[in-house]
Amino acid sequence: MIRIRRSASAAALTLAAVTATVLGFTGPAAAHVTVNPKEATQGGYGRFAIRVPNESDTASTVKIEVNLPENAPVGSVSTMPVPGWTVAVEKRKVDPPIEVHGSQLTEAVSKLTWTAAAGGGVKPGEFQEFPISLGPLPQVDKMVLKTLQTYSDGNVSRWIEEPTPGAEEPENPAPVLTLTAAAGSPSAAPAAAGTPAAKDDDDDDDSGSTAVVLGVVGLLAGLGGLALGGLAFARTRREPTPKS
Repeated sequence: MIRIRRSASAAALTLAAVTATVLGFTGPAAAHVTVNPKEATQGGYGRFAIRVPNESDTASTVKIEVNLPENAPVGSVSTMPVPGWTVAVEKRKVDPPIEVHGSQLTEAVSKLTWTAAAGGGVKPGEFQEFPISLGPLPQVDKMVLKTLQTYSDGNVSRWIEEPTPGAEEPENPAPVLTLTAAAGSPSAAPAAAGTPAAKDDDDDDDSGSTAVVLGVVGLLAGLGGLALGGLAFARTRREPTPKS
């Protein structure tokens, strides 16, 4: 009896430790400023949202500053109106110019700043999304969108640390938009010769469905043949034997 109670206590402690560990890792990460979706295609256009949660229990978020990377200028940047907020756009000179639809642009957006109206902002326990349109997306692997989040009490959260693949997530990670090469582009890695194409899940489902259908058909055919054989046997038993 004592051994059983000790085992139950140990199991309870282990469960509590695992729960605390999971909550400890997932809680803060969920509150980071992020860009959504997180992936896009080089050379394309896309609509994205800067998602800003409020981490303070007493103050509201009243200003958001998003810095576009200098090594990845974007020719076309536009914003969508957000009720209760105004946006300011800052530009910088780029050299060499950016080509957009045959035109050479010598300026690119460097910073977007959203400011809440008086008495407004993102309240504690809430989040706000700030939609933007970007394109054509640069020929780089990623865009690091370093962001500053200002609260009504004067505190500033600096989401400017660039995450490193394979390393532990930094304390204040910057939003990162991952860019992949377009299909058929020179930067896209070709498939290895002789390597069979990966099977799609739908193909597996179709193959499985076909096998089931064929199995049912075969079973019905077998039952039909058995029934016909039984009828023929019964018929021969009922027919009188001719007298010699």
